[in-house]
Amino acid sequence: MPPTESKESITDAFDKLKKGRETFVPSFSPREVGYVMSVSAGIVRVSGLQAAGYEELLKFPKDLFGIAYNLDETEIGVILLGEDSLLNVGDEVERTGRVLDVPVGEALIGRVVDPLGKPLDDKGHIGFSKRLPIQRPAPAIMDRAEVTVPLQTGLKIVDAMIPIGRGQRELILGDRQTGKTAIAIDTILNQHDKNMICVYCAISQRSSSVAKVIAQLHEKGAMHYTLVVVAEGNSSPGLKYIAPYAATSIAEYFMERGQDVLIVYDDLTHHARAYRELSLLLRRPPGREAFPGDIFYIHSKLLERATHLSDELGGGSLTALPIIETEAQNISDYIPTNLISINDGQLFLSPKLFEMGVLPAIDIGKSVSRVGGKAQLPVFRSITGTLKLAYSQFEELESFARFGTRLDDDTRKKIIHGQRIREGLKQAEFHPMSVPEQILILLALTSGLFDSIPLQRMLESEQALLMSAKELPRALEGRLYSDKKLNEADRQSILEIAAEVLSSFKEEFEPKKDSR
Repeated sequence: MPPTESKESITDAFDKLKKGRETFVPSFSPREVGYVMSVSAGIVRVSGLQAAGYEELLKFPKDLFGIAYNLDETEIGVILLGEDSLLNVGDEVERTGRVLDVPVGEALIGRVVDPLGKPLDDKGHIGFSKRLPIQRPAPAIMDRAEVTVPLQTGLKIVDAMIPIGRGQRELILGDRQTGKTAIAIDTILNQHDKNMICVYCAISQRSSSVAKVIAQLHEKGAMHYTLVVVAEGNSSPGLKYIAPYAATSIAEYFMERGQDVLIVYDDLTHHARAYRELSLLLRRPPGREAFPGDIFYIHSKLLERATHLSDELGGGSLTALPIIETEAQNISDYIPTNLISINDGQLFLSPKLFEMGVLPAIDIGKSVSRVGGKAQLPVFRSITGTLKLAYSQFEELESFARFGTRLDDDTRKKIIHGQRIREGLKQAEFHPMSVPEQILILLALTSGLFDSIPLQRMLESEQALLMSAKELPRALEGRLYSDKKLNEADRQSILEIAAEVLSSFKEEFEPKKDSR
């Protein structure tokens, strides 16, 4: 390059620098920065963030976040939402100025996500246009409507005797391995073609158990109306703690759009233990059974969000099925008594019934629905009014008969009838039944049509009766779903069909009488 051109280029460069310097206006953006003081078991202690608010989201290096939970004079106790092994003492911490939120929307249906909304399946990125805070106030009393629409579980024993309504909170509790999750999954499977969005929230479950549930939902075609929120057993306690709140915010998005939603929390026992762990690490004072004093509050503010909204707000509903685990059938423990008082009823599963092969192993005597009776289909109310009483009498008489007491004919008939009721209420796992199928069996049970059939042929006769449900007239089938009770003509039509099917299974037999 010639010397003259080189000189002109340098002059032009300096002129541009001079103009840039003259037009530059410095601006300052304050940024509050804190530092990690200690890290242990999902809890981080931070100093330097004097203006941080309660439950504000804090940002750590390596794309980690935490919730400011303890606001002390010189430090903040933070619940970490991720692996604490990625942090070191001295790392910088920044405020975000917002609370924790989660992505919501139609794109989540059919997906498996963590409590932060990150996908855990292999279906790629989730597109969403809206986020909602995970902690939201429950709807006001005046914004709620009565629970009047039934939630059909597909389980005979539940729909007939412990019915659940849309917008209700029904607790499922029992010892380990008694079929609690199976009842919830059956209920989800039964929502096929019922315009219901389902949310399954797994809290501190084993990866194999969660994978099994997801595989069953895929196999039965339920994932096209279901989404799964997972905080596995090896997740941080912070993720376990926020999981049900995040899942509820996702469900509320659909409820506020006028849709009916079912949410399953599996299970809140692990959620309570995760919160106890966090509270003790944050040095909050322990209360009964080492649980913090606000354990009732954190569950009540979660479950109060389940409701049926008024027509002015779209008429959507959120039905909650929380699951908890008892120890040695002790329902008077701290967490069970808390949740029983919060919910609108409970389904208690008995290990004794489970060992006897009575599945689902629901103990009718300890189970109750405080709302569902008003939302139950009238056809159920008209034929199952005496069913619970007859079954309860049978259980008492069966215990009495074990002592070898001489029984009269009337007592023997009640025992025979009760044995058929117990066999008739059994149901295979992941095989929910439609309303016509249930009505056929329940009406045959209450009418005593099964009483002359040997116990060993009950399952066979029931299967034959279920096949005949497909032959019911369309008009009759439609009336079963109506808001009117079963009329006498329809009752006789169903009984005639049932009697004809069961006639081939009857055997001439008499129960053995006491020879003494």
